[in-house]
Amino acid sequence: MEAVSVSIDSIAAGGDGVGRSNGLVVFVPRTAPGDVVTAQISGKGHFARGALRTVITPSPDRIEPPCPHYTRDRCGGCQLQHLTYEAQLEAKRGIIRDSLQRIGKRPVDPPPIERSPKDWRYRTKLTLTMRKRGARWIAGLHPYDDPVHVFALSDCPITDRRVVAAWREVMDADAYFPDAKELRGSVRITSGGPTLVMMGGQNWGARDQFLAAVPSLSAVWWEPADDQPRRRIVDRRQDRSPSASFAQINSEMAEILHGYVVDRARAYEPRDAIDAYAGAGHTAVALSDFGVRVTAIELDADASAWSADRLREPSRAIRAHVEDALPGALPADLVLLNPPRAGVDARVTQTLEKEAGHLRAVIYVSCNPATLARDLSRLPSYAIQSIRAFDMFPQTAHVETVCELMPLPQSS
Repeated sequence: MEAVSVSIDSIAAGGDGVGRSNGLVVFVPRTAPGDVVTAQISGKGHFARGALRTVITPSPDRIEPPCPHYTRDRCGGCQLQHLTYEAQLEAKRGIIRDSLQRIGKRPVDPPPIERSPKDWRYRTKLTLTMRKRGARWIAGLHPYDDPVHVFALSDCPITDRRVVAAWREVMDADAYFPDAKELRGSVRITSGGPTLVMMGGQNWGARDQFLAAVPSLSAVWWEPADDQPRRRIVDRRQDRSPSASFAQINSEMAEILHGYVVDRARAYEPRDAIDAYAGAGHTAVALSDFGVRVTAIELDADASAWSADRLREPSRAIRAHVEDALPGALPADLVLLNPPRAGVDARVTQTLEKEAGHLRAVIYVSCNPATLARDLSRLPSYAIQSIRAFDMFPQTAHVETVCELMPLPQSS
């Protein structure tokens, strides 16, 4: 591999710095716009990947990462800790603009972005890989450039201290883990306290001893290996709503995003609205309370039932795939889309294209600028009315985007 000098000018989706060396585009992780670096490059073609070797001239936006794992262990959980927070926000605005222009063929300016109330200790959920080393277990994450290796995590400064404390309690009870060489676990803070999902293993003979050793956990589920169904081991919570499963991990930012989406939806004064990928119905219920007749479409059975119980009549909840249920749920004045990272099925955009002459607006909430851009490319009958970004995940390259679409005038 060849070592070259690279001048970094932007941040790509995923968090790598993008620069050029003798006309070759090079992607270099852990670099900042304005850096001049030496990188070991591989994969020459239209572009190359580079491994950072030295920073020759540091960017004014480069800082010392606060988390020791970020540098020492090359932790893949964060991508942007080496940037000032202002530079992170600018990078995310650029990622959205570049995705919409390059993939979506939608020329836009970098959108305004809402800052997170917290840029540290905001995560209310942490998923770790656990591996047995000798008689004990370690729990940790993977280096960004080595998905096989797991390093032992001592702390995660973007994660709520209550989650970290619960994880330490879990690891103190490692003598009672399921029989396995490797497991995964996910600790989340809910209104009822910390919960754990244990994933892996085929026999958990010591689970009663485990529960006795972790009294702070309000609920524990186990997903055995080989795709066996999830089992509830204990649930001490009074509130057993499924909403936690669909809650954003940055709860304060999620409330800001929720309020914005509800306000923008109400601005179109819809009588009928469809909330697609509705989750536990947080947005659908809010609109229903304002007198909008909402159809909430969600595949998860528990979440759909929870929505149905809280929606005001004549609003309703439908348990189905969005692509199957959307045509029958129309007509409506407004459609809300809040899909997972994979974006919407092509049949959804096909349905919205057919309905363009009858809708007032589509509001698309996206956690992935690339799939948002792809889906917008499939909606040529709509113009972008506004875009706003929300920094749901500080220190990472992830960003939430709300895009309002209005139908173009129909030709007579």
